[in-house]
Amino acid sequence: MPDFLAFDLGAESGRAMLGRVTPDALVLEELHRFPNMPVRLPTGLYWDTLRLFHEIVRGLEIAGRERGLRPAGIGIDTWGVDFGLLGADGALIDNPRHYRDARTNGIPERAYAAVGRERIFAETGVQFMQINSLYQLYAAKLAGSPGLKAAARLLFMPDLFNYWLTGVTKNELTIASTSQFYNPTGERWATELLEALGLPVEILGEIVPPGTPLGPLLPHVA
Repeated sequence: MPDFLAFDLGAESGRAMLGRVTPDALVLEELHRFPNMPVRLPTGLYWDTLRLFHEIVRGLEIAGRERGLRPAGIGIDTWGVDFGLLGADGALIDNPRHYRDARTNGIPERAYAAVGRERIFAETGVQFMQINSLYQLYAAKLAGSPGLKAAARLLFMPDLFNYWLTGVTKNELTIASTSQFYNPTGERWATELLEALGLPVEILGEIVPPGTPLGPLLPHVA
C-alpha cells in the first residue's frame, strides 16, 4: 500500500506525518515534531524559515534513511498569508515576516483610502484582517522595501518550501486564496486591484490546483 509524507507547520510547531493507505483506512504516524518559533530582529518579526526547512529535510531523512520508506508523494501544509520573495537568481531576498509583525498596523485603512474597502471585497471575497498578504505587500511598498523592488517571484510559505524541495515555483490555489489578492470569481490573481495600489503583478506565478505534482526532489535533497 502506498505511503505519503505530509508536513504540517502550525503557529508554534511542525510535524512530519506518515500516512499509509490501507484497503479500509488511512493510518497516520508522527515521524518528527519540531518547534516553530518566530525571530525578532531590529527590522521586525520573522519566521525562522531556514530552520524550518532544515526540519523538513530532517523529516525526510527519518522517513528515507532511518525507516527505509519511499513515499509515493510529499505535501506541505502551513498557515496562510505569509510569503517570501525570490530574486531573479532564485535566491530568497526577503525573509518571510510573521503575521504578527507590526508593519501592517494601520495599513488596511490606507489601502481602503486608496482603492475602497468595497472594491477589495468585491474582487477577493476575503475577510478583512490586517495580517492578510495584501496589506503586508502594501506595507512593504509604502516603506520602500528594497526586497520588493528587486523581487522576481512571490511564494507563500508552502510554495517556498516546495520550491526548495523541487526547484519548481508554483502558487497553490488554496494558499493563494488566503492572500486577499486572488479573485475566486475569475479564478485568477486580482491584478487590477494590485495595480491600483501600485503593487507589482509580475511577481505572481502560475496558480495550480491542490495535489498538483510539482516534480521529483532535487538531487541534493533526495
